Formats: sequence, C-alpha cells, structure tokens
Amino acid sequence: MQFENVIGQKPTKKHLIDLVQQNRLSHALLFLGKEGSGALPMALAFAQYIVCTSAKNDAPAQQGLFGEENNIPLPEKLEALDSCGECPSCIKAQLFIHPDIHFSFPAIPKKSGTPTVSDDYINEWREFIATYPYGNVYDWLQFLGAENKQGNITAEECNQVNHKLSLKTFESNYKILIMWMPEFLGNSGNKLLKLIEEPPPDTLFIFVAQDENAILPTILSRTQLIKIPLLDNDEIEEALIQQANSTIERAAQVAAVSEGNYREALQMLQNADHNWESLLREWLNVTLKRNTSAQLKWIDEISQMGREKQKQFIRYFIHLLGQALRLRFVYSPNGDNINLQIPANEIDFALRLNKMCSVEAAEAIINELDKAIFYIERNAHAKMLFHALSIRMYHIIKDNSLILMD
Repeated sequence: MQFENVIGQKPTKKHLIDLVQQNRLSHALLFLGKEGSGALPMALAFAQYIVCTSAKNDAPAQQGLFGEENNIPLPEKLEALDSCGECPSCIKAQLFIHPDIHFSFPAIPKKSGTPTVSDDYINEWREFIATYPYGNVYDWLQFLGAENKQGNITAEECNQVNHKLSLKTFESNYKILIMWMPEFLGNSGNKLLKLIEEPPPDTLFIFVAQDENAILPTILSRTQLIKIPLLDNDEIEEALIQQANSTIERAAQVAAVSEGNYREALQMLQNADHNWESLLREWLNVTLKRNTSAQLKWIDEISQMGREKQKQFIRYFIHLLGQALRLRFVYSPNGDNINLQIPANEIDFALRLNKMCSVEAAEAIINELDKAIFYIERNAHAKMLFHALSIRMYHIIKDNSLILMD
C-alpha cells in the first residue's frame, strides 16, 4: 500500500517522511488512531516506504534509518514522498508477502488446547487487510468465523516474534514488525520488552492501536507516539465517491454522520436503504407516550438487528442531536436562513428535537447514547440495554432528570 492509497492524513504522512529524512525515527513506533482513522493502512504504507528499493543502491554510506552510523545506505527514494509501487519490494509489500515485513495480530486457537500464533491465519490476514484495510477487530474475528470467541496475542506469539526478528533480513536492509491491536497483549507482552529495548540492528517495530490506556505501560513507555487523527468529513466524502462509487449527495450525508470514521461510513453506505429516521421517530413516540406494549415490540425489533446496525442507529441519533444543537445556536428558531447543506428532513427533525428537549437534556441523551455504543461493543444484552436506555431518555426529557444511576 502506498501513502496515496491512505485516505487524507496529509500532515501525518509528511511527519513520518520527515522523521525518516531527518534521522529522527525510533526503533519502536506507536500508530495511535481511533477506529476508521486509517492507522493500519498508514502503517502498511510506511512499511512499504521503508523497504522500497527503486532507487540506486550505490549511494555513499551515511547515517542509518534510526540516526546511528551505518554502512547501509539510505536509498535516494527516501527523499521522495511515497514508495514507487513498482519495484519488486513494493509489489511484495502490496501483496503482504514481503519476507522482511512481519505481522502480529489477535487470533483464536485453530484447535482447542493448541497455542495460538498469527502465522496460523496469515493467508486469511492477507485477504482481510486487502479487502477491509479500515476494518476493526470485530470485523476480523467475524472474518475468521470466531462467533463469540475472543482474540488474543498470546505468549507463544511473542516467542514467535522474538524468533523472527532475531533472524537476518532476506531482501530488505530492514526488518519490520507490524503488530495490530497490542491492546490484546496480556502480561505475556513483557516477553517483548528486551527485544524492544535492545533490538537487533535495523529492526523497526510498528504497533497499531486504538486505546493507549489498554496497552501494557511497559510497552507504551518504549514507543514513539504517532497520532492518527480522525478524518475530516470532506476526506470521507471524497473517498466514498472515488472508492465506494457513492453518489455525491449520499456521500455527503454519510460523511456528516460518520464522525471521522471511514469504516462506519462504509457500513452506513452498505445499509443506505435502512430508514433510521422512521425507526427513531417510532422509538421517541412510544417512549414519551409510555406505550409499553409498543415499546417492547420496538425493543424486540432492534435487538434482532445485530450490534453493527444498532451502533449505526445510535450514531444517527447522536448526529441528529448534534444538528439540533447547531440549529439552536446558529440559526433562527423557525429554521429560516438554514444552511442548505443540511438535508431538509434533518432540519425538520432537528427542530422538533429542540422543541422536545433543552440543551442540557440533549447533552445528557448524547452522553447516554455514547455509553450505549460502548456497551454494545462489549456484547451487552441488547434488550436490556435498549430498555434501560428508553427509561433514561424518558426521565431526561420528561422529568428533566440529568443525573441517573449507572
């Protein structure tokens, strides 16, 4: 993968290239970015940039990749802004088969009682990142057919990493390990500490993570942080049009709701026919009117949708509440002079939400919806979650009760 294939992130790309060209690169990097920001594609593109061999190899000896004195020349291509995409190393890197780029990721046992290592699933991994480079751990485990099994990066996997990186390089001047989701390392991750502290010559670690608080502190403290910010709406909109063949109108709507998450934008695009607005109107009606039987029917319906669609629905509600707050502070109360970039149906719905609840109530509901997404991602019981959420929302709106028990 080349940098040009990574959506947006121009400042981050430039920062990485500057680190290489100025010999300020650490042996261990942490690419930290929330879901859908493109941390993994960025790591793949950076690894390909490092191993690209399109330039002359007769450059004079100089400092190595990490600033040390080194007889291995830095290729002239490192003055370029991207890998060539055409040399043998780039072709292998693009197929994820370069012998000096190693991968480590959460996996499940092939057989009960057998040690789990990433190499057991390397073919599936190559197919997955080629097809879903912006996918998350849930997508990966579903791709493996894991059902309710939890993925892990095991002690045996750490032993494998130590062994692989102790070997000499095959083709490139540098060995690279890309570890995706180090949050799944248990205490066994401490097996990697000595390797990270005293790596073999010309070895680069790239950890790709979403939550730095879930990473072992002993590993976190030994890495150079590279933050991957969420994408801008314009970047997501352009990518949906060019890469997902979306219409301009639909791409603009999806990008506005996706909150910088390209994976979520793709999910929404795939479920574009689902009428979230109608589902939300029904929920608000049965909840605020305290129609218990209709509410139970609604909860039963949404609980059968699966957690990805449940998250999309909640994010749609959060988006509408956000639009309502913007309309309240930026535009006239009756909707005059409204920015026409906001769809007409959203303007109408947002204005109704403003009449229904105060600013404080809207913020409290958004907080509850954020927590609901958190619990859905952790396999909360859907019926119990939406039943509790309905009760909380009713009291926030009707009783103006903003402090509720967790």
